[in-house]
Amino acid sequence: MKGLLPFCRGLYTLSNPQARRKAGVVGSQCGFCGTVSNRKPQPRFGLLFDIDGVLVRGRMPIPAAKKAFQKLVNSQGQFVVPVVFVTNAGNCLRQKKADQMSHILGVPITMDQIIMSHSPLRMFKKYHDKCVLVSGQGPVLDIAKNLGFENVVSIDMLRESFPLLDMVDHNRRPKLPSAAVGHLPNVEAVILFGEPIRWETHLQLIVDVLLTHGNLSGAHHSPTRAHLPLLACNMDLLWMAEAQSPRFGHGTFLVCLENIYKKITGRDLKYEALMGKPSELTYHFAEYLIRGQAIERQWKHPVTSLYAIGDNLMTDIYGANLYNRYLEERVKGRSHKAVTKMAATTTTTTTTTASPQEGELDHPWAGELALPSATSCKSLLVCTGVYNPSTEAASSSSANQHIRENVFHGHRDFRFDPELVEPDHVVLDVNEAVDLIFHKENFVP
Repeated sequence: MKGLLPFCRGLYTLSNPQARRKAGVVGSQCGFCGTVSNRKPQPRFGLLFDIDGVLVRGRMPIPAAKKAFQKLVNSQGQFVVPVVFVTNAGNCLRQKKADQMSHILGVPITMDQIIMSHSPLRMFKKYHDKCVLVSGQGPVLDIAKNLGFENVVSIDMLRESFPLLDMVDHNRRPKLPSAAVGHLPNVEAVILFGEPIRWETHLQLIVDVLLTHGNLSGAHHSPTRAHLPLLACNMDLLWMAEAQSPRFGHGTFLVCLENIYKKITGRDLKYEALMGKPSELTYHFAEYLIRGQAIERQWKHPVTSLYAIGDNLMTDIYGANLYNRYLEERVKGRSHKAVTKMAATTTTTTTTTASPQEGELDHPWAGELALPSATSCKSLLVCTGVYNPSTEAASSSSANQHIRENVFHGHRDFRFDPELVEPDHVVLDVNEAVDLIFHKENFVP
């Protein structure tokens, strides 16, 4: 019977409740060996879910998603394992995204479980008091202000102040000669939240800002000095909506911007920071939120394993594997210098911790976020989104070879490493992914 004990532990909840009451048993009893336990299972792992292509396609939920999340919550609606949603979307506030996912999945989700592509911008405090130009769609001004930026200008505000600059669409050109009418302050930095609606307008005005060093009332200058700081969120070249084939993402917009700037100036566009998956900073933040959930539930065991479930090899899988490499190096004791370097280049000097606000968590990334309890981050690739081969290819031994032969869709500034785009597991959908993780962790809620 001793050899059956690990198996029996997973069957406590399968015992007959009525029989337990008649026998006066308190807690759970295994129907095979009779062992009684008053303890609920405490997970030592956390789950990182991508959203588009894993849980939804555009506005349509993927059927397997609801099945998966029915296994992740108890009868009180509490998650039985720590869960964080890591999305490269950046067109709304975290609370709105949490409300959307609660409605779609039918389980209560809080904004503290949501990581948007722009979440790391909270730590770039040296730009919070500067005049920043923001590009994207949705409530970009509100998003920027909730992240801590105090002086924000949008592309539409630039158009209104300088009507002669946006000339591609003949129907939007000024009907009469017009001079600059605005008195906007000089732009000091540019922040790209996500793909905009009118690409030609955004591309034109962003290049104008970079080549005039933020003063649109003047002419373009030769780029003899570094251009204004440029911070970009979301590097996804493609993403999956309701259509049968992937759609352009913000990464495609960045490719256009980079090549236009290079064609005009002969120089490479430089980024102050790139955020969202596959950036390691995003996974540091996700691990921090996972730990916070475990502490809040008073689970005694530390979370040592992370499982990242995604549909995009170049963001979800690349990022998870990159973070796993970092965790492995840290376990080996060789990553202290790397952590110190990352902290020095990506964080501010603040040492205070604030409670979650409507925008993002205000937290010293170099402190707690650089000291994870996790020792591994395994990647699971689903076939319901950007990566969607035939069922035979996904389940065959040739799947990894097929993945290795893919064209690299990652961002220009990330080097291609075949090992980083090779998932630990390829599964059909998110429900199958959850089943596989529970099996590997010997976990039954």
